[in-house]
Amino acid sequence: MTAEQWDEKLKIHTIGRLDAHADEYHYPYEPTPYCVLERLAESGYIQSEDVVIDYGCGKGRVGFFLAQEVGCRIIGVEYNPEIYAQAIANWEMYRKKAQTEFVCANGESYKITEGNCFYFFNPFSIEIFKGVMGRIMESYYENPRPMQLFFYYPNDEYLSYLMRSRELSFVDEVNCQDLFEGNNERETILIFEIEA
Repeated sequence: MTAEQWDEKLKIHTIGRLDAHADEYHYPYEPTPYCVLERLAESGYIQSEDVVIDYGCGKGRVGFFLAQEVGCRIIGVEYNPEIYAQAIANWEMYRKKAQTEFVCANGESYKITEGNCFYFFNPFSIEIFKGVMGRIMESYYENPRPMQLFFYYPNDEYLSYLMRSRELSFVDEVNCQDLFEGNNERETILIFEIEA
């Protein structure tokens, strides 16, 4: 299905890129392509009993899609009040409200009380990402549990940090290169884990 068809099926509006609120720390809103989300859902790494936290959730596409197709719970974290308002407008139209929740907060200050899966599509700078990782590890130490982190189209700074981290282990990648022209190696979802 096309992005328009998926949006119509889910009764949401997530198409388009927004650069207006981007700065050196917060990157533009650009939704993960639906074909990539389909590949992620088909991978089996996210199950219905999981709670996924989507950092830089924007208008909520990842959350609405995974709640629909996988049946998991989603918490979307968005720092920008205007984009967050669009996620809430989508939530009001969405049918599975109980499975989706959105929070207007900075990622590095958001306290994680639940969640075992974390999704990132380059939402912010490495400085903010390190703060978010601190929060994830804080949650892990307070309540040890297996955690998985998903990184779509990871940038070099994230990769460097992830590969040097002692807390994280690389698990697998979901290859999405064949979904786009150009054979771009970054068209993957890298999966890391923190073991309990």
